[in-house]
Amino acid sequence: MIKLIPASDHHAAKVGDWLQSNYLFSFADYYDPANVQFGPLRVFNHDRIKGRNGFPSHPHAEMEVVTVVLDGELTHTDNIGNDVTLNAGDVQRMTSGTGFTHSETNNSDKDTVILQLWFLPNKRGLAPSYEHMNLDFLDARNKLVPLVTGQKVLENVPFVNSNSTVYYGHVGQGEEIDFKTFKLRKTLVYVLTGGLLVNNVEAELNDQVRLEDQDIVSLHGNTEATFILVDVPATEVNY
Repeated sequence: MIKLIPASDHHAAKVGDWLQSNYLFSFADYYDPANVQFGPLRVFNHDRIKGRNGFPSHPHAEMEVVTVVLDGELTHTDNIGNDVTLNAGDVQRMTSGTGFTHSETNNSDKDTVILQLWFLPNKRGLAPSYEHMNLDFLDARNKLVPLVTGQKVLENVPFVNSNSTVYYGHVGQGEEIDFKTFKLRKTLVYVLTGGLLVNNVEAELNDQVRLEDQDIVSLHGNTEATFILVDVPATEVNY
């Protein structure tokens, strides 16, 4: 199964004059029973936060929260002692587990652009924890860069309590990358810039392609393009 979901079908949300967001799955005031999750991937939001604004302190529980900073900066403060400023190229993982409270604020004068992905954990009742790294992924050329993973074959990236991996990808015009997968897994590709052929399905800016029952995900650059690839299990125990 290969399903193209064009950008126009995403739910566009605006909070006051400070936040613009696209929701790829049901979230907040948007609910579609046919679009709740993709394996353990429960949330995928593409956010633009205006300067001197942000999300006030709020709680999470039993969720793996991943934040990818594409542009600008974001200050994270939580109730387990972390107070850090993330910059473009940084990736953050929060295990909310039994309960976690945090705020995310753009303290600069320019807009900040982030992706936020939430995964249902493969273990419940975990102690809250936090991790972030600068992976300098924005300089990638014709390759996939792992940003966060629960698959222990990958090292030196933040660990998420889900049998899933998130990649940032770049492909040049006319170039191609093949991602090897298994028919028991699912793949989501979200186009950040440019345009791709994903297993011969044309995907343009902010489109997404969801794939199941595949052995290879072929990513061909119609133009120079960047994208996010999320590799998840079709099912995952304990979530």
